[in-house]
Amino acid sequence: MSPDKKPLPVLPSFSRMLRLTRPSREDAMAFVIFAGLALLVFRAGEGMVEPLSSLHLEPVTLDPTHLPYYALRTVLRMFAALLASTLFTLIVSTLAARSRRAGQIIVPALDILQSVPILGFLTFTVTFFMNLFPGNVLGVELASIFAIFTSQAWNMAFSFYQSLRNLPGDLEEVCEGFELSPLRRFLRLDLPYATPALVWNAMMSMSGGWFFVVASEAITLGNTTVTLPGIGSYLALAIAHQDFGAVGWAVGMMALVIIAYDQLFFRPIVAWADRFRFEQTAGAEAPQSRIYNLLRRTRVLPLLFVPIGAMIGLLLALEPRRSRRFGAEPRPSNAVVERIWQASVWMVVVAALGWTGHYVLTSLGLHDILLAFGYAAITLVRVVVLIVLASAVWVPLGVMIGLRPRVAERVQPVAQFLAAFPANVLFPFAVMGIVRFGLLPDIWLSPLMILGTQWYILFNVIAGASSIPNDLREAADMFGVRGWQWWRQVALPGVFPYYITGALTASGGSWNASIVAEVVTWGSHRLEAHGLGAYIADATAAGHYPQVALGIAVMSLFVLGFNRLVWRPLYAFGERRLRLS
Repeated sequence: MSPDKKPLPVLPSFSRMLRLTRPSREDAMAFVIFAGLALLVFRAGEGMVEPLSSLHLEPVTLDPTHLPYYALRTVLRMFAALLASTLFTLIVSTLAARSRRAGQIIVPALDILQSVPILGFLTFTVTFFMNLFPGNVLGVELASIFAIFTSQAWNMAFSFYQSLRNLPGDLEEVCEGFELSPLRRFLRLDLPYATPALVWNAMMSMSGGWFFVVASEAITLGNTTVTLPGIGSYLALAIAHQDFGAVGWAVGMMALVIIAYDQLFFRPIVAWADRFRFEQTAGAEAPQSRIYNLLRRTRVLPLLFVPIGAMIGLLLALEPRRSRRFGAEPRPSNAVVERIWQASVWMVVVAALGWTGHYVLTSLGLHDILLAFGYAAITLVRVVVLIVLASAVWVPLGVMIGLRPRVAERVQPVAQFLAAFPANVLFPFAVMGIVRFGLLPDIWLSPLMILGTQWYILFNVIAGASSIPNDLREAADMFGVRGWQWWRQVALPGVFPYYITGALTASGGSWNASIVAEVVTWGSHRLEAHGLGAYIADATAAGHYPQVALGIAVMSLFVLGFNRLVWRPLYAFGERRLRLS
């Protein structure tokens, strides 16, 4: 062979490949962690496929030794719901953001669905899931998972939709320049850009699921109540027996569980998602996670993801190329098709309203309708006041936390625990305090509505502050932007789109929480505040389903109207004036 010719590359020998992928100490530690988690999942999964009679043979007890198993069952349900919420978010939010026609249906539907109480979902879904697996616990488990899903999905969907609608203009121009197909655009731009905010909202949704875990683990079918093993059912039983010791055990176990999945799951994901932050200069600080650093040093684990990467590459290779050239104008939509589409949407809306109105008017009178609207107005005042107060507290704190990743690492588990803290635990103290001092329930029961939903504002503001480009912050420091001017020109514009997402979700969640917050009981004491939540709770307890349907319809109407008149214009303002471009 002539010396000027380069030799052909020689593949590494099998022994060298074996040395490169030989398991290390980090691989052994990762194997122990994953093996332990797999055993826990299998242990909890065994109880999810048992005969339905096992729930009566082994009912939920207040024995603290059963709490670890109850916690395992609850966490498995919540992570199953989180997985379903993530898939739902990636599909539905992308359609809403990328297709105007789909967005005209999906966005109002999300507004309505987030206002429908969990009791409303359970009323219509329990029978369906139990008929899928008759005589088996799995049917009830799926109904419980679906109920938790309804408390997680809407927040994540709104967050992902907001991120896609506020993509930096220069990145979109790059996608057009490279003629990326929808799938490549989603994988190369949409998903990476929205990942940091989605991770923070997934944490919030996980914590928000704890707020309704009591209702989701006690499934009522007719005159029969099926109680699933879990922390929520344990807590409900402790409250029913007025056992403060058992309540303390439940709260302590909840704290341990939140710390565990924060360290093993969410903190590594936060550290991984930081690589997708949109900035043009290196960040001063980055979130840290020992578990993430451990997984990065493994040798065998990356090999397990090779098939996934190969499948994605195969899909991209088989995808047809775009025929439109760069710079060509998009094809205008057909005016006739557009009018038919708009007419079809309005026909469906009018038909739904007509069916609901017929059902309500045949069973109720005008007095009931006016009463429901009056109660809804009272609840609306509570929601607005509480959102304003929560925003005044959590927006400044969220900005300060989000700009300091090290502080966010310490605050993250605390905020998750506070967000997960169920309002039911505070009911006894609220009742005793109101009765003892003769306070007005209409005022002092109101904070219970915002107890679990105010954290949507905090988590979204933290996500927004952490996504402010570092070069923008450095430019503000260089030009001496300080004080109120810094808040007005840097911080508030940077977090505004994220704040709107959090406030919108907190508003809808507060309407939902009013059902359990406007009527509280402890022993023989029962306190009730005037409002639509109390109206729906009383109608549900009495089995008066026309009033339940009326209450849910009025709540959906108020939430949808408030979103359209307040939040959506603010959304549009953020997209038009405050997006990075």
